[in-house]
Amino acid sequence: MFKAPSRPAHLIRGQKSEQLACDFLLKQGLMLIDKNFQCKGGELDLIMKDAETLVIVEVRFRKSNRYGGALESISQKKQSCIIAATQYYLSTHKNNSPIRFDVIAMSNDTDINWIQNAFQA
Repeated sequence: MFKAPSRPAHLIRGQKSEQLACDFLLKQGLMLIDKNFQCKGGELDLIMKDAETLVIVEVRFRKSNRYGGALESISQKKQSCIIAATQYYLSTHKNNSPIRFDVIAMSNDTDINWIQNAFQA
């Protein structure tokens, strides 16, 4: 009998965190457009709409702040990857809306920190 390999714990944790973030943002009135959009430039965790604004959301989870919190983990290099993936997304999906980059930083399942307009392209 074939048994599929189990997924690593960090991937399961990441998927759960992204779902919690998505649920949180939906309750705030945002609309989900896409999840886990992947391209050569990187991945966009959540693509949402907030009224007329296209919102690119990076979800970060840290179980401990020992080596820096979730928000601090979004380096300039990570921001550049998100921006590059967004540019690719926009080249393949028509969009005339303003764009905003948000971050959901989580340190546990109940502590959600939503930073709107966290960085600029």
